[in-house]
Amino acid sequence: MPPKTKANGTKAGAQKKKRNAGAALQRNEARRAKASEDQLKQRLQELEAELEGARREGKAIYTEMSRQRRALQEEMETRSRQLEEEVKGLREKLDKCQREAEDAEREAKQALGERDRTLAQLRAHVADMEAKYEEILHGSLDRLLDKLRAVKPQWDGALLKLHARYKEQLRQFGLNPLDL
Repeated sequence: MPPKTKANGTKAGAQKKKRNAGAALQRNEARRAKASEDQLKQRLQELEAELEGARREGKAIYTEMSRQRRALQEEMETRSRQLEEEVKGLREKLDKCQREAEDAEREAKQALGERDRTLAQLRAHVADMEAKYEEILHGSLDRLLDKLRAVKPQWDGALLKLHARYKEQLRQFGLNPLDL
């Protein structure tokens, strides 16, 4: 066949160059794709390693947080038990104090009741004694009056004699008894 002209297309040599250039271009593209693939694989490995490191770190953090949570929970449970025991002890003390206060109040009421009864008894006794003393006093005074009434005429006579004697003695001294 005759060589093709430009009008008909390109010459055979030019086609061969195009094929060689196309193959070279394909090889370059394949190398770049391979290099890009290798870079992506390397980047993927780096990311996977980073992800694995992040997972390990996350797992370590989770483990540490779990340990801390358990420790805090145990501490809270211990503190809660201590506080419950303290509350129980305080309630027991409160109950004891309330019982003691009730006992003291009951004893005080009893003591006040006994004091009031004793005072009432003493007042009654004093009133009784006053009545008896008054009775004794009136009886004694009545007897004294009876005795005085009995001895009054004798005294009156003795008094008149005494009076007359003193009157006479005053006259003997020259004094008037009515002036005195």
